[in-house]
Amino acid sequence: MELPAGWAVAELGDLLREPLRNGHSARITTEPDGIRTLSLTAVTLNDFSEKYTKVTCADPERVDDLWLKPGDILIQRSNTPDLVGTSAIYKGRENWAIYPDLLIRLRLNSCITPEFAALMLSSKTVRDYLKAHAKGLAGSMPKIDQSTIASVKMPVPPLAEQHRIVETLEDHLSRLDVAGRELATAQKKIKSFRKSILLSLVPESIPSSWEMSTVGEAGSVGLGRQRHPDWHHGPEMHPYLRVANVFEDRIDTSDVMEMDFSGVFDRYRLEPGDVLLNEGQSPHLVGRPALYRGTPSNVAFTNSLLRFQARPDVMPEWALMVFRRHLHARRFMREVRITTNIAHLSAKRLKPIEFPIPPLEEQKRRVQSCDELMSYADAMERVLQRNLVRAKHLRRSILELAFNGRLVPQDPADEPASVLLNRIRAEREAQGGKAKRGTRRPRKAAEAVPPPAPASTPSPATAVQQELPL
Repeated sequence: MELPAGWAVAELGDLLREPLRNGHSARITTEPDGIRTLSLTAVTLNDFSEKYTKVTCADPERVDDLWLKPGDILIQRSNTPDLVGTSAIYKGRENWAIYPDLLIRLRLNSCITPEFAALMLSSKTVRDYLKAHAKGLAGSMPKIDQSTIASVKMPVPPLAEQHRIVETLEDHLSRLDVAGRELATAQKKIKSFRKSILLSLVPESIPSSWEMSTVGEAGSVGLGRQRHPDWHHGPEMHPYLRVANVFEDRIDTSDVMEMDFSGVFDRYRLEPGDVLLNEGQSPHLVGRPALYRGTPSNVAFTNSLLRFQARPDVMPEWALMVFRRHLHARRFMREVRITTNIAHLSAKRLKPIEFPIPPLEEQKRRVQSCDELMSYADAMERVLQRNLVRAKHLRRSILELAFNGRLVPQDPADEPASVLLNRIRAEREAQGGKAKRGTRRPRKAAEAVPPPAPASTPSPATAVQQELPL
């Protein structure tokens, strides 16, 4: 791409004041004179407070050059696929903490400001490049080597323009951050709204015209069939639902498995109107219910689920509301038993749980009210989700404009970046040294990440749409 006048392109390894350095591997200690080491979470959250450090037992002489200074950039060289390559500027105290082996430290020369470099490293172009070149065995955390980081190509504007870009970006991105927090708050309010709907329509204290029954008296409760390797193949293969298919008021049919139900299928076959509840789950999700409405057809269920079949004067939809109310009120959590970190709600412990039963017409009225109110909540949630996606795309567009030289105007009076790069290169040659890349260059120069491509349509250099309708 054609860069604006005064800009240059350089590999990240040539913009370093000191070589790239991996962190230190040290064991955790409780000794009071240990050395404080950052955790990966500090970089993930860009939070360098004491709560994201660990005291480690390390040799002070070995870590002497690993102390952190404000302005250092830290990159996660190993983590989950989504987080590998995440970077952040260290904003803690000087010589207060070192960094672990899973981080790489960058100290930049005077050609580029840490703030501009950090924003560039957080762009989609660079993150995608780092993820694509991370290496690792299947099932393991991918790792990025120093040569990959050193080969990242960085657009380098004049220093004065870097400061203007950072100032403008921080203003735009801070507004997006505020909007994102407001959207997240609105999502929490919708969650609370859903809970209030269920608690109000299924009250704890019932009118005198209602019957206070139990789950076992309001219908029948049964446990699904246990899975077994011998039943992976057989003459009567049928699909079955398991805990991974049952969400609150929703059955996910994208991953339905099969097994042999020879001679027992009718016993475990689901009928429209059956309510399924998670028998085994994490404590706050155990008992999560959904109503089977006939899709998929001819399907059974396993012993990771409980089935409730309502008696004639109890609507299945009303039973679903009662169970959802118990889920959000954490009523099921009082009955669970935990084994190997999994909470279990047995049929024996489910049956005595209270089950209010209003007259049938009142059930119909409350079910209809619940459906209407929940549909409002669904509509609001869809609007919020669209705006979260828009905010993400807007952030990406703003960064793209910045690194293409189209976010702020250029000033012909600025010293070109190439002049500064040549001056630093000449100073190093005069000292008899080369650029401190910290590692060898990649064998294939063509693999180096290119500067971000220009947007498909021109955008104003100084105006970025910020408004997100809430």
